[in-house]
Amino acid sequence: MQRIPYLRIVWFLIAMFLLAACAGRQLEVQSIPKSGHPQELINKLDGEIALARNEKINVLAPTWFTQAESSLNESKRLLEEGAELSRIFDNIATGQAQLNRAKEIAKVSRATLTEAIEARELARKAGAAGLGKDYTAAEEDFLELAHAIEKENLGYAQRNQTEVAEKFRQLEIRAIKVRTIGEVRNLLRAAEKQKTDKIAPASYTAAKNKFAEADTFITENPYQKERMSLLANEALFLARRHMEIAKETIKLRQMTPEQIALNMEEMLYQTSSQLSAPDMRDQSLEQQLDNILATISAHRADQEFTTKKIKEQQLEITDLQHKIASLEGQSRQQQEQLMADNQLNQLYSEVRGYFEPYEAEVYKRENQLIIRLKTIKFPVGQSMIMPDNYSLLSKVQRAIRAFGEPDVIIGGHTDSTGPEPLNEHLSQQRAEAVRQYLVANGILPFDKIISVGYGSMRPLASNSTEKGRAMNRRIDVTISPNVKTTR
Repeated sequence: MQRIPYLRIVWFLIAMFLLAACAGRQLEVQSIPKSGHPQELINKLDGEIALARNEKINVLAPTWFTQAESSLNESKRLLEEGAELSRIFDNIATGQAQLNRAKEIAKVSRATLTEAIEARELARKAGAAGLGKDYTAAEEDFLELAHAIEKENLGYAQRNQTEVAEKFRQLEIRAIKVRTIGEVRNLLRAAEKQKTDKIAPASYTAAKNKFAEADTFITENPYQKERMSLLANEALFLARRHMEIAKETIKLRQMTPEQIALNMEEMLYQTSSQLSAPDMRDQSLEQQLDNILATISAHRADQEFTTKKIKEQQLEITDLQHKIASLEGQSRQQQEQLMADNQLNQLYSEVRGYFEPYEAEVYKRENQLIIRLKTIKFPVGQSMIMPDNYSLLSKVQRAIRAFGEPDVIIGGHTDSTGPEPLNEHLSQQRAEAVRQYLVANGILPFDKIISVGYGSMRPLASNSTEKGRAMNRRIDVTISPNVKTTR
C-alpha cells in the first residue's frame, strides 16, 4: 500500500481550510469615500496589481486576477472619458476586492500545488518558456489546475499536479541540455570550422573541457538540475569567451609590439578620461590600471556620501515642516502636504531635465513619476544589459536618488511577436536585469524595487508596423516617493 507523504497531507488540510474560509463568500467590496482622488487610487491599485503579478498571483488565481485587471483598465478608461466619479470609484473598489480574493485563492494554490509550482519555476529559470508549443501546453495544464482550485475542486488539482510537475521537469532538462549545451556545441563547431581553435588554443581547450564535463554530467545525472544548469552556463560563457579571445588574437597578430602597447594604453586612457582621473600615460600600464581602480573606489565613496546626505536633508525638511506648522498655526498635515507637493513638483522638473527627449519620456501621474525608457536596447531574445545602456541607466539612478528611498517598479514590455509565454518571460527577465543593475549600484535596497514582466499586454502603439513594435519594446520605471500629495 502506497504511503502518502505526511507533509502533503498537512498542506492539503491547510488548503482545505483556506478554501473553506473564502468559499461561498460574496465579494466584499469596500466603498471609496467621495473625498478620494481617482488618479491616486488608480495608481495605488495599479501598483498592487503589479506587485501581485510579480508574486505570480496571475497564474495562481488567474480568473480573479484577470477580473481585477479588467476593473482597473475600466476605471482608467472612465477617468480618461471624464465619467462620473461614482462609476470610477465603483470600478476601483471592485478591482481591489477582486484582487483581494485573488490573493486568498493564491494562498490555497500555493498550499495545494507546491510540487507543480516549484517545477514550473525551475523550468522557467532554465529557459523552457522558449521551447514553443510544448511549454505552452504545460502552462495551460498548470492554469487548468489553478482554475480547478478557483472552482473549489481541490481533489482534481491534487490528483493531477504530479503529472503537470513532471512535464515541467522534462522541459527544464530539455531547456538546459538542448538550448544551452546545444548552443555551446554550435559555438565549438564554428570555432573548429573557422580554425579559431588553433588561433586561441588555451581558451578553446578550456571551453571544450567544460562542455565535455557538462554534457557528461547531464547525461549521467539528469535530475541534479542545479549542478546541470551551473555547468551548462559555465560552458556557454567559456565558449563565447573563446570566440572573443580569438577575434582579439587575430587583430593582435597584425600589430607590432609597440602598436599593441599603444592600444592597451589607449583603452586605459579612455577609461580614465571618462572617470575624470589624472592622465598617467607617462607611467606603467599597471600604475594606470591602479589609477582607474582607485578613482572608481573614490566615486563609490562619493556616491555613498551623497546618498547619506540626501537622507539627512530629507530629515531636515521634515523637521522644517513641523516647525512651520507650529509657527503659523496651521495643522501639521496641511503644512506637510504643501511642502511635499512643492518638493515633488520641483523634483519632477529637475528629473525631466536629466533626459534628452529621444532617450526617455518623463511624466508625472499624480504622486508618481514615470520614466519611459525609449532607447534601452537588449540583444535579440536576451536580457543582458549592454554597455550602451549604462549612460541611460546612470540617469535613471540619478532620478531615483533624487527622491531618497522611493518605491520603484521596473516594468518590462515586448511587442506581440512570438508566443505570449515567451514574451512575458523575456520581459520579466529584462525588468529583473534592470532591477539587479540598480541594486548592484547601491541605489535602493532589494525590497524597494520590484520587477514585473507584462509581455505584450500593454502596447503603446499598433504591433502591425515596425515603428509600433519598436515603441512597444521598452522598460518603464515608476517612482513612487514616500510622500502624500493632493490635487
